[in-house]
Amino acid sequence: MNIGERIRILREKSGYTQNSLADKAGVSQTHLRRVELGQADITVGHLQLVCDALDISVRDFFNINEEAEELSIAMANLTPKQKRLLIEFLKSI
Repeated sequence: MNIGERIRILREKSGYTQNSLADKAGVSQTHLRRVELGQADITVGHLQLVCDALDISVRDFFNINEEAEELSIAMANLTPKQKRLLIEFLKSI
């Protein structure tokens, strides 16, 4: 996973649009979009601003548990009933 993908995942998980996160972080929405698409790099300073806006540390930004992230993304697409059934199944094993 690259930095742009990680920003997008964390942004969506936090309920921000690109515009709202860019505004909160004080960065250009166009640049943020290009970073998320992998078309531009991000400076350490801008990454710090994005992390501050997401209320996470830069260290936490890079502390990726890819399996947990994959599960989180998959669960976000489940219906409430499917989530409940999945949780019941996981508790049973």
